[in-house]
Amino acid sequence: MALRRTAVADLGSNSFRLVVFSADDGWWKRTDEIYEAVRIGAGLGETGELSAERMARGWSVVEVFDHFCQATGIDDVVAVATSAIRDAANGADFVARASIPVRILSPEEEARYGYLAAVNSTTLADGAVLDLGGGSMQLVAVEDRHARRLESWPLGAVRMTERFLADGEPASRKQLDQVRAKVAKRLGGASWVADAGSRLVAIGGTVRNLAAAAAAAAGFPSIGVQGYHLTADALADLVDELAAMPAPERGKVSGIKPARADIILAGAVVVQAVVEAGGFDGVEVTEAGLREGIFFERHLAPAEPPLFDDVRRASVLNLAAQYRQGDAHTEHVARLALSMFDQLAELGLHPGDPAERELVWAAAMLHDIGMAIDYDDHHKHSRYLILNSALPGFDPRELAIVAEIARYHRKGTPSFASDLAPLVGKGDQAILERGATLLRLAEGIERARDQIVRDADLSVNGGDPVTMTLRAEDGAGVNVARWAAEREIDLFGRAFGRELRIC
Repeated sequence: MALRRTAVADLGSNSFRLVVFSADDGWWKRTDEIYEAVRIGAGLGETGELSAERMARGWSVVEVFDHFCQATGIDDVVAVATSAIRDAANGADFVARASIPVRILSPEEEARYGYLAAVNSTTLADGAVLDLGGGSMQLVAVEDRHARRLESWPLGAVRMTERFLADGEPASRKQLDQVRAKVAKRLGGASWVADAGSRLVAIGGTVRNLAAAAAAAAGFPSIGVQGYHLTADALADLVDELAAMPAPERGKVSGIKPARADIILAGAVVVQAVVEAGGFDGVEVTEAGLREGIFFERHLAPAEPPLFDDVRRASVLNLAAQYRQGDAHTEHVARLALSMFDQLAELGLHPGDPAERELVWAAAMLHDIGMAIDYDDHHKHSRYLILNSALPGFDPRELAIVAEIARYHRKGTPSFASDLAPLVGKGDQAILERGATLLRLAEGIERARDQIVRDADLSVNGGDPVTMTLRAEDGAGVNVARWAAEREIDLFGRAFGRELRIC
């Protein structure tokens, strides 16, 4: 399959963004992006129209998008406009003069693309999706991964800032209560929100900034916010902190971009009001957004709805394919590791948790992606690439475990580095030790990269050592596999509390 590139231009109320997606056989990823804080919707609430100054700035940015796509040879360009341009009396005039064709999304279309982004980048099956933009807010009820209700309200961060917090001064309790009351009133006709379930997944720049700020405050590493759970309590603390500052100071809070400093507080209070209305314990953040939703619709066609069958599996295979590591060796290592995981669970040497098993599989599939950088220290390169890939469907804790299992697939005593330690908890060190041991054994058994050793049968009699019998194809020799596996006997003993004998 030839490389395909799609450029999605999102002309939002707060910012204009062009994102380039590249796709080839078995993988896709974002490969470029242009961002400008146009604020096309500034003043819209007062006049009902886009100002001449903002339209001129918007046309200029769209022209840059147009020239960029021409210069880079991208002919598949999708441009959409959302709340501000949709609601403005002169929105059609802006679109008519834009240098590329622009489709004005209906509220339902905008909500649907947000839903596609959220459900294709998280494990959400039942709950709700919140999309907070500059001009509007969308909520989607999700049941069995399908969108059941889609609603939109003019409650975006820019609009709410202009109406209630325009002075840029520290906000009073009265001002914050006014924002909350406005959201509560709008949601009063959407009684389904309170019955949406326990999970709320949120998209948009506001929630990404809030999650980044909360993660920084908690001392978590800067590895993105994909899958980060922003609790109601942490959100309340952020609202209190931001409200006590004048708007320019809010952009100095770690995780908050200066370009969002003036609108971040209103956005935070809107999110807080939705959390309260639905009785959620917080929001789960995804780095995907409307642009990804549009791309998924095209990339997964003709499926309807265009959804990955299994988000976690798809994200692992996608990352492996980007670095050409979904080969026979990688798949054989993963199969051997899972076979040993299952056998040791049956022998009663570990709990056999399916969630842990999936982490071992993910690490096995990704353990060699660092080879794309260099063979030397490729286990460390794999760790870096995994941590910086986001892995949609996995939360930060799981990402840390997968990355560290992959990092220790060659040598060293498995442990969480100091940067990742804040993400993990009780029992995770044991998961790491078991996963790294199984991956290292599987890699050793497959050291010759020839798939000659088909299976490693494990058995134990009472308190005796665990015996590993290597079964080769057609009676082939297993000298290399035995030699490599025997190097991990001590590691096995630390992880499973038993001696290992290999024959």
